Amino acid sequence: MTERVVLSVHPAHRDDIGDLVTRRPVPGPGIDHVGAFLFLNHHGPQTYPPGNRGLPFGPHPHRGFETVTFILEGELAHTDSAGHESVIRAGGVQWMTAGRGIVHAEVSPTAFKRDGGRLEILQLWLNLPARLKMTAPRYVGLQAEAIPAVEAEGATVHLISGGLQGAMGPIESLTGTMLGWVELREGTVTFDGLSGRDVFLYAAHGGIQIAGRQVPQFHLAQLSAGDSVTITAPEPALFLFGHADPIPEPIVAHGPFVMNSVEEIRQAFADYQAGRFGVAEIVAG
Repeated sequence: MTERVVLSVHPAHRDDIGDLVTRRPVPGPGIDHVGAFLFLNHHGPQTYPPGNRGLPFGPHPHRGFETVTFILEGELAHTDSAGHESVIRAGGVQWMTAGRGIVHAEVSPTAFKRDGGRLEILQLWLNLPARLKMTAPRYVGLQAEAIPAVEAEGATVHLISGGLQGAMGPIESLTGTMLGWVELREGTVTFDGLSGRDVFLYAAHGGIQIAGRQVPQFHLAQLSAGDSVTITAPEPALFLFGHADPIPEPIVAHGPFVMNSVEEIRQAFADYQAGRFGVAEIVAG
């Protein structure tokens, strides 16, 4: 069995959105994407005061990929043009397949804007292959109690999709992606079955080590090929982990759309401007 090692480490660069603290490790200098994993925004951690304006993500469109949103602290209200609506609390996840086109809003519930509180959110974009880019939109919102917490060596894996130690995540990924976030106590955890897969690894809290190489907090690690990876933490840490089959197709991204050609991007803008994505109302929460 071949162990993966760290090829490069990439910092998450600050790119605040208004008063929302935002760090982005990918895309960034020297890294456009990690295989099927296209984009990550790390919002917070921060404390909002009472009487705040909340999150700034009013209705906006997407096509051609999926968004997975991890609510580590706080709450997030979702609504979309396909008729889905939810308020997901800390420890929960939202998985949205934009597919052929959707408009959604991700805002703070009324109570959070009134009372304030802690907030930390990770949003990851997952590519879809050409055969699925125009699939029907879908949405799954899960509270913390619906997400298995799998004990694996010195870690707790909050398993969203895919399998681990006989457990299965509650969301069936269209592309067979394994995804979760991992709380690693002082110790080690090993993930195997990675041969031929794109692996995504981002240190959100605390630093981690892989084959003696440090991956500090707020950094993303690009790994070598191999069957497994062993991750060690000298102190408690939390990291985002996933793996997916490669999608050997062109990636053409512009704003909220990710397609395979410039012409498809133009068509996405035309369809959105013509109202073909529908309308999402903002949730009061």
